[in-house]
Amino acid sequence: MMNQKQAFSEEHTLHELKHYLPAQAPLKDFIHHNTLHAFQHLNFAEAMQKAKEIFGYKTTLSLKEYRNLYQQGQIKDEVIKRIVTESKGEETADNWIKKLHHVKSENLLNTRVGRLRQYWKKVYKLDLDNQVHPLLFRVLCSYLDQGIAMWPFPVEHKGFLASLRMLEKNSQTSFFKTERAKKLLLHSHCNISALLHILVGEEAYFEQYLFDQQFCHPGWSGMVATIESNPDTLIDKRYITLHDFIAFELLLEIDTLDYNLSMNWKPISEVTKVVPLNIFDTTYVSEEAELIDLWQKAYEWTYYNSVLLAIQTNEQVNPIGNQKSFQAMFCIDDRECSIRRHIETFDEHCETFGTPGFFGVEFYYKPEHGKFITKLCPAPVSPKYLIKEIDSTHKHDKDMHLTKHSHSLFSGWLISQTLGFWSAFRLFLNLFKPSMSPATATSLRHMDQFSKLTIEHKSEHINQLQVGFTIAEMATRIEGLLRSIGLISNFAPLVYIIGHGSSSVNNPHYAAYDCGACSGRPGSVNARVASFMANHPMVRNRLQERGINIPTTTKFVAGLHDTTRDDMVFYDEEQLHDDLLISHAKNKITMQHALDENAKERSRRFEVIDTHKPAAYIHQKIQNRSVSLFEPRPELNHATNTLCIIGKRDLTKNIFLDRRAFMNSYNHTLDSDGKYLLNILKAAAPVCGGINLEYYFSRVDNSRLGAGTKLPHNVMGLIGVANGIDGDLRPGLPTQMIEVHDPIRLLMVVEHYPDVILHILTQSKETNEWFANNWINLVAVHPETRSMFVYKSGAFYEYRLPNTIVPVAKSVDELIQSSADNIAVHFIKN
Repeated sequence: MMNQKQAFSEEHTLHELKHYLPAQAPLKDFIHHNTLHAFQHLNFAEAMQKAKEIFGYKTTLSLKEYRNLYQQGQIKDEVIKRIVTESKGEETADNWIKKLHHVKSENLLNTRVGRLRQYWKKVYKLDLDNQVHPLLFRVLCSYLDQGIAMWPFPVEHKGFLASLRMLEKNSQTSFFKTERAKKLLLHSHCNISALLHILVGEEAYFEQYLFDQQFCHPGWSGMVATIESNPDTLIDKRYITLHDFIAFELLLEIDTLDYNLSMNWKPISEVTKVVPLNIFDTTYVSEEAELIDLWQKAYEWTYYNSVLLAIQTNEQVNPIGNQKSFQAMFCIDDRECSIRRHIETFDEHCETFGTPGFFGVEFYYKPEHGKFITKLCPAPVSPKYLIKEIDSTHKHDKDMHLTKHSHSLFSGWLISQTLGFWSAFRLFLNLFKPSMSPATATSLRHMDQFSKLTIEHKSEHINQLQVGFTIAEMATRIEGLLRSIGLISNFAPLVYIIGHGSSSVNNPHYAAYDCGACSGRPGSVNARVASFMANHPMVRNRLQERGINIPTTTKFVAGLHDTTRDDMVFYDEEQLHDDLLISHAKNKITMQHALDENAKERSRRFEVIDTHKPAAYIHQKIQNRSVSLFEPRPELNHATNTLCIIGKRDLTKNIFLDRRAFMNSYNHTLDSDGKYLLNILKAAAPVCGGINLEYYFSRVDNSRLGAGTKLPHNVMGLIGVANGIDGDLRPGLPTQMIEVHDPIRLLMVVEHYPDVILHILTQSKETNEWFANNWINLVAVHPETRSMFVYKSGAFYEYRLPNTIVPVAKSVDELIQSSADNIAVHFIKN
């Protein structure tokens, strides 16, 4: 941040604003990320204090909330003792423990951002935000609209400010009530510095004023900054910059002051009594902040201990042997943790794996009847490939009353008097018998189940994208996929690659329920592409040359798991010959039983479902719930996520982790130098860490870092949600997605030698930052001894676990029927 004696730099300030504003993309690309990414270069505790003091965010639980958790037994005395002793020294430990339990909260919050602009109210008794924001938000929403508005914004192709000039010049009405602002728009360059000289006066206050102004509506400002940085995030392109948005807001403020005060007002620097503030100066670390840091660590490690103890003492599982009934790859998603466990319970001869749900194949996808292409790989990746859908016979259903003809006077009246009554009846019927409708957002519509895909490259290119992959490119991707999960031999006759998606109705955050590794879309296309590649004879020849021999009798089959409905569909089944069709039919029965039990396990979170009922009955209730227009919680998505486990399945098999773990299969014996592990960590840290931290911050401060309750949300232009028609866009997650979440940082458990992990972390500064600054806690499991090593201060230190016993349960049913809250780690011994 600039020194107050330096001249104002417009370019620097805009850069700083973009860095600290929310970075959430429009709803169609709602991908989880670290809400406070701008502070990630700092240690977690320091970052929390800084974000609190500067912006007023609530970044942790309160002292009272931690003490309540202690009373409930969720924070243990022995863990508090260890944390305090390590942090403060043994000689002062007892004194700090007393403070943890008895020091009163200061409850002081005097944030830096917001101090300057409050003087408009204090001196002139004028609420600028109340008068400026309604018009500002409506104009911006109309300009960025992606399909809700009946009429498109005129001349939008010229850019935001240029479009406003054209409208102002050629319209009978005006955006402004006074002449000065109108002339400034029409006859000046609308330079931010020039406008600030009118409003603020002294340059030393300019940067502080802009931070005050933009963080009065961080949702809209952050959306503009995101679209400016990545215009492709809008399907219907708009050209807008944060500069133009700020300039228009400054004009509206000048206009409002002129109109209300008859130009009898002075720039704010002449009426304020505060000196110019350097917003990002060093923050003061209070005793309360130190206590909260100790409580947070004790809270987390009380839970971590139970997980690590279970892994360390878990009995070695008897190897399945070479005769496996089938193998199945799922996404590492925490919601797939339980379905894998249930499948393995019903068929002890099968083998399951976890890997990022784009399955190592990165591309854009164009449905046959779609107008636009969408990215199906992690957000930071820029694919060079395009997969097209062809020979699709499916067309999306439409509700006739939602036609554009309903917008006109005569046909609108006619439709409302005819189809409108039918629509009202169907809405009433949905109360008692929810069912799929054209309004249902479902991953099954992402791709026609019986269409074909252009996977093998011939010669076609579209818009500089190569259509399909060459044989060499296919072989490289399949080799990377198989080696990363440790599947290079002993292939079963059937290997399933199963992506995931979801279904829901009336859910603006629908993309957040799909696969983050596929940029918030279902993984069905990726699963089909990867299966096609693995089945290709020429690809298998290349793989055999590289030491991976897939038998000719082995077939890869793609599938999709709908995590909301607990449905599973399969693709390209016609490729299977008679013997494999019989095995496939048997495996589908196994998976159906697992889906029933998975739905039952999930049902304990839903108060209206009796978990004691039979699994198939509960499954039907879950499916009805998923398409109910009146259900604000179609599923709980990543709520309660706390773990990411990278290692062999033996680490966690027969351990009940309550659907809280991302699980990435990995075999260290095939990766002695950590080459594949580094690639896994590069993806897992930002993806899993981003999910975890967005849930964390939305949980501890749902009013500012989350979206609040979704019940009053109004979709704005198909790009975001606001409360009502004039509010700021809400970043983060709604209450209904985080209310059962425990604000615990992600614990990443990696099975490999500590020195190997330490070495590969030095090769990626961006990845190491997550662990070195404690945004994710990292533990290495020694592959031979299962000793635990904690990563801190750039090194691994052996961690001694408490001498306690992991509880044992006879079945999952026994656990899920005992409580609707988070369940402690258990061994499952049938």
